[in-house]
Amino acid sequence: MADRSPAHDTPGLRERWGAFEFNDAFRAKADKAIARYPEGRQRSAVMPLLDLAQRQVGEETDTQGWLPLPVIEYVADYLDMPVIRVLEVATFYFMYNMQPVGKFHVQVCGTTPCMLRGSDALFETCKARGMKKGHVSEDGLWTLTEVECMGNCATAPMVQINDDNYEDLTPERLDAVLDALAAGEQPKPGTQEPGRHTSEPAGGPTTLKEMVDANHDYRGSW
Repeated sequence: MADRSPAHDTPGLRERWGAFEFNDAFRAKADKAIARYPEGRQRSAVMPLLDLAQRQVGEETDTQGWLPLPVIEYVADYLDMPVIRVLEVATFYFMYNMQPVGKFHVQVCGTTPCMLRGSDALFETCKARGMKKGHVSEDGLWTLTEVECMGNCATAPMVQINDDNYEDLTPERLDAVLDALAAGEQPKPGTQEPGRHTSEPAGGPTTLKEMVDANHDYRGSW
């Protein structure tokens, strides 16, 4: 699993991020998020503000974004919170990156349903492209992380890359997704199984077939 400890607080880190603050666009989004909460509850906006801060860091570094300690301190000051409380949130949730990541953060589910459906082969596919768990690839494009279940068991194995999920993967399908991203394209998120749209049974329904086209009343047959 991913290391949830913050990046080392070095002079270089302070020099790069010590003056961080929201730009106009992100400040407007932050203030809008805070305004959703009643007076005295503004600290409840800590999660959206951390997400916004990470996204701004991502824009500034052309990566998926992460949270250096000075940025966490900035969010704490913005919400008048103790820094440790903000750090507790940031290190608990996997949506926040505590270490630098590449342009594309490839999060492969290794939990049982995905493992049984071939996630080990997906890790090998990533490895063959120079990815190593917890590291940024030499070309700066990829960071590979093994994660716990992300709720797509019916379409396993799956991978989350930045904000999108890619499901029903094989090594060949994952390669196609990664090739498209590397080429600056946006592959279709969701299931990669031809003819499948979401998580409906592969090959079509096997029960309650009359419900496909109409709200069929089965009570007479029970």
